[in-house]
Amino acid sequence: MDGFGGITQQEAGKEVFKHLGYPMYLLIIVGSAKLLGAVSILQNKYTVIKEWAYAGFAINFIGAFVSRAFVGDGVSLLIPPLVALVIMFIPYVLWKKLQENVKKS
Repeated sequence: MDGFGGITQQEAGKEVFKHLGYPMYLLIIVGSAKLLGAVSILQNKYTVIKEWAYAGFAINFIGAFVSRAFVGDGVSLLIPPLVALVIMFIPYVLWKKLQENVKKS
């Protein structure tokens, strides 16, 4: 949903980007990348693309944390990107374990 919000230039996204000092055109680029990443994670045929999508989301969440920290946002705004990173890490680990089990059989 966040990717769609970026592409459609939703007001909430614009406010965050203004607050962080990013140019508005980056909202469309990041939104498009998030949509492509979500599709990549949902597919199972191209594992390298899926791996890169997970990496891209990790970079996104870490970047969100660092951006918020640099502008002096409080802990309440610093925690959500880290929580999202941990939540994303769970299906990644489960997917990698499933891949190992498939290779063994």
